[in-house]
Amino acid sequence: MAIIRPFKGLRPTPALAEKVAARPYDVLSAPEAKLEAAGNPYSFYHVSKSEIDLPDGTDVYSQSVYDKAAENLQRFIKDGTLFQDDAPAYYIYRLIMNGRSQTGLVCISSISDYNSGIIKKHEFTRPDKEKDRINNIKTTNAQTGNVFLAYNDVPAINSLIDQWTAHHAPAYDFTAADGIQHTIWVVDDKATNDEITALFETKVPYTYIADGHHRAASASLVQKELEEQQRIGLDDPANYFLTTIFPASQLVILDYNRVVKDLNGLSKEDLLSKLEYDFVIEPIGHLPQAPSMLHEFSMYLDGSWYRLVAQDGTFSYDPIGILDVTILSNNVLDKLLGIKDQRTDKRIDFVGGIRGLQELVKRVDSGEYKVAFALYPVTIQQLFDIADSGNVMPPKSTWFEPKLRDGLVSHVL
Repeated sequence: MAIIRPFKGLRPTPALAEKVAARPYDVLSAPEAKLEAAGNPYSFYHVSKSEIDLPDGTDVYSQSVYDKAAENLQRFIKDGTLFQDDAPAYYIYRLIMNGRSQTGLVCISSISDYNSGIIKKHEFTRPDKEKDRINNIKTTNAQTGNVFLAYNDVPAINSLIDQWTAHHAPAYDFTAADGIQHTIWVVDDKATNDEITALFETKVPYTYIADGHHRAASASLVQKELEEQQRIGLDDPANYFLTTIFPASQLVILDYNRVVKDLNGLSKEDLLSKLEYDFVIEPIGHLPQAPSMLHEFSMYLDGSWYRLVAQDGTFSYDPIGILDVTILSNNVLDKLLGIKDQRTDKRIDFVGGIRGLQELVKRVDSGEYKVAFALYPVTIQQLFDIADSGNVMPPKSTWFEPKLRDGLVSHVL
């Protein structure tokens, strides 16, 4: 069963919360972060993307970047931008985007659960990205990047969280520049916290990583290193990592689309002809149309859109084979376009569904890319089924929105 704990969160003074809050470090580049942080000395990008305070061209994986992050974090603490709660607490985090809300619990989750499979994964991690987060955690002595977890709904947990938010004032409540509302409550009652802990330990057999595989893996590796060096005990904060856990019913996965630079030596006519072996193809005009169901794809090629429907018998029905990202990978990207490894091939790029289909049109019409594919989103149940089966999804299969903000609650080690 899931082991979670309240903790002494490091968080902004209420008057500065909106200025501190920053998008996750891995969804934007250093130049984009520098632009967003311009004129805002309180932005958490000074910690999570600290290269913005170093000379242009600085290697983002250099020790100077991690040292700067630690320096800036300590400055925020010393000048009162951030403070640490005196007693352990849970934090309720509600996000509202386009009228849809999702409410999660900010807590620390057990690294032993991660290592034993109680916290389930669905993606491979890359050693270079793990090393980056390891260096960040070790240098700052904090976990500042949140891991987004999901679990099957437990009515008693939902009810308890709803009661707290209905009867207590939030610590933070603001709408960011992108229109997403962020509201956080501090659960500072020990009896309530004990009840939450007990509910997870008795009612939640597994949690699932929705976003943040590298952050979770790096926290585990840091804990292992400290344990081997006999630098931590059983109750040490390093035995846990920062998570926000959401009930599955409140989550929506967006599409994660693909653009490819060339047709692998094929002409437009060749590609359309070869696609007919595995798909029913229908021209749908010049206006973007998103896929309306599983196993249906939209393709943009040479100024026109096409609907592709996978034919029966061209894919398997196991948890991985039935995924649309697998069907596209096997029957188009690999078979026709010669893209064997989407994690390393420079001919392919990925476009989160939050950017819309017009972003695909823009990329292709610019001439940088030759063809684009829009996919129907993976469902939460598919994600759970794959994690339960012990398999992993193809790269870039899921895009969750809205994103948690960095800096609102951090975990000090």
